[in-house]
Amino acid sequence: DTVVVMTAARIAGKGGYDSAWAFGRSPYRDSPRPAAVASRQTGQQATPLDGIRMDSILTAAARALANGDALGALTRVALRDDAPALALRGIAMARIGDLERARALLRRAARSFGPGERLARARCIIAEAEIALVTRDLGWPMGSFHRARATLAELSDPLNAAHAAILAARRLLLLGRLDEAEVVLDELDTGLLPLPLLPPTLQATRELVRSGIALRRLRTAVADAALGRAARAAAQAGIPALVAEVDDARRQLERPVARLVGDPDARMLTLAGIEVLLDSGDVIVDAGRSVIQCRDTTVALATRPVLFILARLLAEAWPADVPREALIARAFRGRDADESHRVRLRVEIGRLRVALQPLSGVTATKQGFALQPCATARVVVVAPADESRHAAVLALLADGEAWSSSALAIALGASARTVQRALGQLAAQGRVQQFGRGRARRWMTPPVPGFPTALLLPLPQPRP
Repeated sequence: DTVVVMTAARIAGKGGYDSAWAFGRSPYRDSPRPAAVASRQTGQQATPLDGIRMDSILTAAARALANGDALGALTRVALRDDAPALALRGIAMARIGDLERARALLRRAARSFGPGERLARARCIIAEAEIALVTRDLGWPMGSFHRARATLAELSDPLNAAHAAILAARRLLLLGRLDEAEVVLDELDTGLLPLPLLPPTLQATRELVRSGIALRRLRTAVADAALGRAARAAAQAGIPALVAEVDDARRQLERPVARLVGDPDARMLTLAGIEVLLDSGDVIVDAGRSVIQCRDTTVALATRPVLFILARLLAEAWPADVPREALIARAFRGRDADESHRVRLRVEIGRLRVALQPLSGVTATKQGFALQPCATARVVVVAPADESRHAAVLALLADGEAWSSSALAIALGASARTVQRALGQLAAQGRVQQFGRGRARRWMTPPVPGFPTALLLPLPQPRP
């Protein structure tokens, strides 16, 4: 029997374990079959599904795609321009790595489906949205994506609707909107399809998103458990790229990601080590996220850089004090301190006292200022392994994908011009490469060796 339905199919190559949608037999052989019409195709006989008529050539092309033969599928439908054939051509082009051509074909297919073919059009839109995620086109209009998700749920296509929900969560994770990503996954578990009913591939990608959320929040035990479930699901799915992605994510937990500033042994910390440090009761100055934390109490200073510079300088010198001249030189970049600098320093130190009140005091000394935490607490400064000026840009590029400057600006919450200047400087240093021109220009770099990027990726800052 041939299941005449769009279903998830792996994109080989650049997309890693990212996927697009295809007409054809479901690759999830051990999963429940989607709500679709199964029929035996013979000759040129056709069977309608959601208003779509699939002849034997389209059926053969769909079977070729489901079996991983993208070129065989293209051979059968390359000269056809009807809507199902355009969708098949788009999926085939995505599998061989021509993602831009694939997007154009899927867009044509969505326009070609008639008003009575809402489900087919929604599937094409979800496919295009996924390719946009693979190519890091974060400016892709999400309104049509959300409408397509609603259509899939409304017209009883739970597997594709579940995959669309995971896509939405992955995009939110990439943007650092962790709470929203978690809500999307929770709604998936309680609404569309509970985890046991998901096919193995969707289970694995869902757990990868769960682990990514936990890693950003420095909850290594939760992340490790999610990766264990992802590994079992990926092995069951039998997709090598997905298995490799899960393995790489598990290795991240064992790599050093930060260093203790001022430690005589220059000790490096893994994510688990950082988590232990955060639970120790010490006052932790986190230079990667610009926060100061002691157990559950967090002071976010990402939007107040001068205060964080002062706090870090005082923390690095603790229990000693820092001279006023040194604070002025580092925080205000003033070579020769005058009375105006001293007045500004007193104002900023006053603001820092108010901000740090739940965690530590700031006392004046004869020469300058010093931190004064509670009697049992130490002050520890944790810095990322890479503190270069544009480390956040390199952290995003380290996934090996090709990014546009506008997508980097969206992910970092910075202006496009700021990101363009950073990319220009990194290109001059040979740390990034560009290809394409104009709006098609993309930037990429090999992964930074030695540490993962979890501490540098965008994260919603806690409220002060």
